[in-house]
Amino acid sequence: MEWIIALFIILIVVSALLKAPAGKGYNYRKTGKLFTSAERSFLGVIDQAISDKYRVFGKVRVADIITPAKGMSRKSWQTAFNRIAAKHFDYVLCSKDKLEVIAVIELDDKSHNSKNSQKRDSLLENACNTAELELIRFKAKSSYQVQAVREQIETSLNKSFKPTPKSGAV
Repeated sequence: MEWIIALFIILIVVSALLKAPAGKGYNYRKTGKLFTSAERSFLGVIDQAISDKYRVFGKVRVADIITPAKGMSRKSWQTAFNRIAAKHFDYVLCSKDKLEVIAVIELDDKSHNSKNSQKRDSLLENACNTAELELIRFKAKSSYQVQAVREQIETSLNKSFKPTPKSGAV
């Protein structure tokens, strides 16, 4: 008889836990600044360098900009999506009027020399290449010339997109 009472109590506790509103019991904290000092500084340079027809956004999730192509199996699609889902672009350059994505910009600091960062960079380069999305890279520096940044962005946008041949492609 006692085991029935114990089982009943356990069922009540489990039921109460399952009915608890989502998010209860989890604590979160604000992370602070959105950008590192270098990223924030470079954002100011980009803002000065782009013309009035563009708008720049920072720290945008890759999967909000590109998605795996149609035609692959559900498992392959999910694997491809999972590879980009938790990554972000440093900056996204959009048309000011329609907010269409024009290009993405990455600021490469010394952390990009690590093996993990190099794998990430390679993944992003391949993803952008296959999505025909211009990826513009800048080396992190202590200072920038606005005109030089403007010219690099304009040169990248003015060139016709030519995908790099995929390995094994003829």
